[in-house]
Amino acid sequence: MTPAVTLAEKAGIRFALHRYEHDPDAPSYGAEAAEKLNLPPERVFKTLVASTMVAGRDTLAVAVVPVGGQLDLKRLAAALGGKKAAMADVAEAQRITGYLVGGISPLGQKRRLPTVLDHSVSRFPTVFVSAGRRGLEIELAPADLQRLTGATLAAIAAE
Repeated sequence: MTPAVTLAEKAGIRFALHRYEHDPDAPSYGAEAAEKLNLPPERVFKTLVASTMVAGRDTLAVAVVPVGGQLDLKRLAAALGGKKAAMADVAEAQRITGYLVGGISPLGQKRRLPTVLDHSVSRFPTVFVSAGRRGLEIELAPADLQRLTGATLAAIAAE
């Protein structure tokens, strides 16, 4: 079990785990998950870690956006009360979250970071995010994802 799955179990929410054979040469982890699970990419969400300046402090934050899209860093910064953001260093993202890139889950991170979910998450009864390991996705209701991460909803995907 991963910390993400443990958190979902302890919270008593309804969820389903979906496993697939991960290809280490896949160019995009999120797109690979959507393809191998035969899901539309707008229903599978990737977890990204970014750094932004909020209230004069450099702050790490989590952004959750559809795998078929891109994160709009300016929109993420605005959603957090900052002016600009940049992607966090890979090693730092892994150290802070406790997960490897390609398996970073918004759930059960080592240190809870401010989290913003793209508003499109609300279009679906359930969505898929990494369960904390490459080749493992967790399907859950958007409201449960928002509650378990303490996330805010905002339009943070690039259009």
